[in-house]
Amino acid sequence: MEFDYTITTAKTFAETVQDVQDEIAKIGMRVLYVHDVQKTLAEKGFEREPFKIVEFCNAKFASEFLNIDIKIGLCLPCKINVYTHDGHTFISGMRPIVLTQFFPQADLGERPKEIDHIIQTIINNAK
Repeated sequence: MEFDYTITTAKTFAETVQDVQDEIAKIGMRVLYVHDVQKTLAEKGFEREPFKIVEFCNAKFASEFLNIDIKIGLCLPCKINVYTHDGHTFISGMRPIVLTQFFPQADLGERPKEIDHIIQTIINNAK
C-alpha cells in the first residue's frame, strides 16, 4: 500500500496550485490554508524550488474520525503538496487508506477508501 499518490503535470506551478484549490472547492471541501514552504524557508536563508502545501477539510469527515480516535487529529487536515523538482511540477497527497496502519484499533469502516478516492480525483482533475 502506497503512502502517497503523486503525479506530474505539464501545467505551471502557479496554475497547478490554483487548480488544486479549485478542485477542492468543486468536490465540496474547504481550503483552510496554503503554506508557501519555499517562501518560509527563504526567510530563514534556505533555498528551495517552489513548494506549497494546500490544507483542506470536510468537517463531517473530520468529526467522524475524531470521534473514533482523537489522535487521528495528528493526520488532519488533509494536505496536497504542489512542488517543482528538476523542471517538473508534481502534485502529491497522502492516501487516507494508510490510516488503518497508523490506527489499527480504530474501526474506520470504508471512509478512508472514500476519502482516498476523493483526493485522487482532486489530484487527477488538477493535472
